[in-house]
Amino acid sequence: MRVQSYAEPLDAGTGRTGVLLCHGLTGSPASVRPWGEYLAANGFRVAAPRLPGHGTRWQDLNRTGWQDWYAALERAFLGLREQCDVVVVGGQSMGGCLALRLAQVHGPAVDGVVLVNPALWSRDPRLLALPVLHRFVPSLAAVGGDIHKPGQHEASYDRTPLSALYSLTRLWRVVAADLDRVEQPLVIFHSPQDHVLDGSSLRLLRARIGSREIEEHTLPDSYHVATLDYDAQTIFEETAGFVERLCRTLVDRTNSGR
Repeated sequence: MRVQSYAEPLDAGTGRTGVLLCHGLTGSPASVRPWGEYLAANGFRVAAPRLPGHGTRWQDLNRTGWQDWYAALERAFLGLREQCDVVVVGGQSMGGCLALRLAQVHGPAVDGVVLVNPALWSRDPRLLALPVLHRFVPSLAAVGGDIHKPGQHEASYDRTPLSALYSLTRLWRVVAADLDRVEQPLVIFHSPQDHVLDGSSLRLLRARIGSREIEEHTLPDSYHVATLDYDAQTIFEETAGFVERLCRTLVDRTNSGR
């Protein structure tokens, strides 16, 4: 199993404030690498692991499931937690869903959450056949690469493995059931022109999330993979600002408690 060069994990930056970033289904750290490199250049310690089954061949992804992806992300999180005083988790698409699961499971150990077009649900009627279809059809046409900006490529698989997609829908149900447990400060970036997800994920998030501190940013010139699109700089800068403000708030709370 040869890992493609573009799919190598990112481990960059120094300091006591960490940011964990997670890519989406069929993608790789390549989709969040510019995001992570910007944050590392601005003083944060950044990790972006390659999830199991990604960055090799699409057939490998069908041999994994959401528990494998979550376990890999959790290992990276625990590593950052040992090195940092503050840790924020973020993700693009499925990566956002996994980031929310980390926040649900680890509670106060996660200091903040950043989501870019998070995948939490879909009303696509084709998914109704998935519980049976995935047993007989290994893959369908790719869903990756939804980018408005010319010349940008997500470096995702050219097929969508259906067993993996079915597992993702199982993750959706787990995360959706516990959204009220996510109480951390939250930033949501969303693209009105998203050709991968409908608006049901965002509606679900708004209706059930337990967070009281929520920032929303619309990305008018980007499609689904917004971290590589026209509005990427907005994501990068607003994420850095959010983490900086969060650190100041946590310091103030610590000092006031003395």
